Formats: sequence, structure tokens, C-alpha cells
Amino acid sequence: MDGLTRQVGAFAATVRREDIPDAAIDGARIGITDCVGVMLAGAGETAPAIVSGMLSELKGPDAAPQIPGGRRLSVADAALANGVCAHVLDYDDVALSGHPSVVLTPAILAQGWALGSSGRDLLTAYVAGYETWALLDALEPGALHEAGFHPTAVYGTLACAAAVSNLLRLDAEKTAHAVAISASMAAGTVANFGSMTKSLQVGRAAQSGVLAAGLAKAGYTGSLDALEHRAGFMRAHSPSGTPDIDTRDFELGSRWRLPESGVHIKRYPICYATHRSIDAMLELAGSQAIEPDDVEEVHVHTGDTQMLMLRNHAPRTGLEAKFSMQFAMAAALISRRVGLEELTDAFVQREDVRRLMTRVRCTTTTQRVQDWDQPFAPADQVSVVLKSGRELRSRAVERPKGSWQRRMTRDELREKFIDCAVRALGQTSAGSLFGQLWALDDLPSVRGLGMFSGSLHERG
Repeated sequence: MDGLTRQVGAFAATVRREDIPDAAIDGARIGITDCVGVMLAGAGETAPAIVSGMLSELKGPDAAPQIPGGRRLSVADAALANGVCAHVLDYDDVALSGHPSVVLTPAILAQGWALGSSGRDLLTAYVAGYETWALLDALEPGALHEAGFHPTAVYGTLACAAAVSNLLRLDAEKTAHAVAISASMAAGTVANFGSMTKSLQVGRAAQSGVLAAGLAKAGYTGSLDALEHRAGFMRAHSPSGTPDIDTRDFELGSRWRLPESGVHIKRYPICYATHRSIDAMLELAGSQAIEPDDVEEVHVHTGDTQMLMLRNHAPRTGLEAKFSMQFAMAAALISRRVGLEELTDAFVQREDVRRLMTRVRCTTTTQRVQDWDQPFAPADQVSVVLKSGRELRSRAVERPKGSWQRRMTRDELREKFIDCAVRALGQTSAGSLFGQLWALDDLPSVRGLGMFSGSLHERG
């Protein structure tokens, strides 16, 4: 029987739209749509501008547009630039201990535009990449974050190679080579969370997946046991040291993981490790009419791995604040929301915000939720001690609103999308683009999307 590398290659090369369950297509459509919205929202940030300034314009059929400006870059560079835009706000979806859509979407949009691929092609490629990532994640019993690895930048690189190979219609062997090549390009560290480099790690994963698939198409080779070899990718990136890679049928294409794990849409542009606590604080503050000046102390009980990610206890910038439980609690209490307007340097540096951050205390548990794909505690809980001595306690929040288990409605997804995209496109065009993406299965060519063509037609 073929080993893991060849099985991944065979699956990614042969899966077609008609093979895929509707529930998986639903997840892919939601993930792509949400990612395009946050990509448009992030396009005006400093980090994408710096990256874009390092990239050379390219003319010809192998070019792809930077979003939303339309400047033509190589396909790989377009994936890089658009990936940085999509992740710089940390507002993109979450699953599989990482952010699958934010690497897959920029890669398949760039390669799909160059090929003139249909919406069905994009959805199929997304599923091919997601299922690859989901399998690799399932085979590792440890948490990559705890070893310092950024899962999105590590697993995401291989997932993009599989997805782009599917778009390119590479055969099983060349796709396996693409995955093997990408295994030597995967990299990213948790220590860079809260800096511009986190979004660069994501953009590089998308870029590397495109490059690996392109190299394989041209005849470049990798080791066809690069994943399962005793000195290969899975063991090298294994916090546990015991990845489950014994040769067998890994059930790619027979057991679909996307309908099980789905995508968790973020309601707040901040690390997902804070979202349950934010939900708890907003509910508590609203129901009890808590005033920030009346608060003596805030206590958050959460998971140890979550706090490993939330490394900034006294952030000074909006980027740093994205990885701060202290900031999340202060913003939720003061603004009664945690949105794009709160994730600015000016808001983070406000005296009332800084004062309240010093009153937040966190305790952790090593217990992990058993039926979810995040390395989180079974639940988050928040309590507030008032200056009067009264203590108010939230409910234990197991799943945040927007998770696959507590999904946002189409109208709620549309509201978030327009709030993100309106900055780049305007209200009418943002709404029309959402309609196009929501009907992606029927789109004849990705080049017809409004952010590329400038011609939008309301659908749905």
C-alpha cells in the first residue's frame, strides 16, 4: 500500500466537485467568502503595503491581480500579498488549530485567476487542501503551538500545494511531488504572534504552496515518502514525537473531515483564543450593567495553550493587542464590543483601557476539550469583582458564536462581509460581491468576480 505522501497526492489529484458532500462545499463557500471580506479589510494596513513594495509587477498570462488594486504580480507573489492582507487583522476564520481559509483562499484565487478557473474548481481545490490539512492535524496527537510552531504556516503550506495541484490538474505522482516539495518550505513560529510577521508567515505559506505545485508541474521532484519517513515532515514537526503515520488507508475521499470540523467564523478581529471569554464578558456586562469604573478585578479562567498564544499582557499597539486577554476584557467592558475600531494603537493606549488591563487576572487549566479541533480548555469563564465587593460570574462558554457548532446566519455573515469590504469597494459593490461569492458554485470564471472585473451583478 502507498504511504501517506502518495495517498495525499492521489486524493488531491483526483477529487472532483461531484465527489464532495454538500456539507463540505458549504464550509468551503463560507470560508472563501469570509476570507475575501477580511482580505479587503486588511488591504489598507501597513504590513501588506510593505510586502507589496517588495514585489515586482508582472505582465502576461501567468500574472494574477493583487486585491483590491489589481496590480499584476506573479501567481506566487499574488498569493503572498493577498495572504498578508487576509491575515493582518487576524479576523479570518479558524479550524484545525489554525486558519485554513487564509492560506487556501489567496492561493486558489491567484492560481484560479491565471487559469480562468470556475467557482466549482475553486471550491473543489479548497476542499482538497482542507482535507489534506485535516488529515495531517488528526495524525498528530500533540499541539503544534506548544512546540512553537504556527500550524497555519506549517500544515497550511502543504494544504496549499495540494489545492493548487488540484487546480492545475496535476496527476497523482506530480501532486505527491508538490506536497513533498512544500514539506521543505513549511515554517512559522508562535513567538512572532502579535507582530507583522504572523501575517507574513501566512502569506508565505500560500506563496510556497503555489511555488511547490508550479515546480512539480515543471518536473521538479521531492521524496515521495517526505511526510512519513522517519526523518520526514510529520516527525520533524511532531510535539508528541508519536505521529500516527503507520502505513494504511488514510481514508481521504471516503471519510470527509470538513463537514465534521467546519470553519469557525470570527466575530472579533482578535486571536480566537479570546473569543469565548469575550462572549462571556459581553453577556455579563450587558445583563448586569457593569460600569468600567466600578470594576476592582476581572478574573478569566481559560486554557494553558490559549494563554501561550496570548503572550502580550500589556500591549501598546493594535497588533500586540490581538494577542492579549487583558486587552480583550478591557475592550469588551469599555466599548461593549471588540471590533476593528478597538484594535487601533490609539484605543489600546487610552488611559482607561490601560488601567483596566492591569486589573485582569488569568488562571489556566491543562484540561482540553475532547470534541473540538482547537487546543482549548473545555470552557472559558469570566468573573468580575466590583469595588463594592460584589462578585459577578458568567456562564461557562464552551463554543463561541460563529463556531461551526453555533453558526452565524447568512445575514450575519453578510453583515460582517460588508463591514469589512466597504472600505475598499463601497456599500453597493460590497453587497454584490458577497452575492457572487455566496453563489460561487455557479460562477463560470473567477475572473468575473467583482473585485477583479469591476462589474458586479447582484445575486442572492
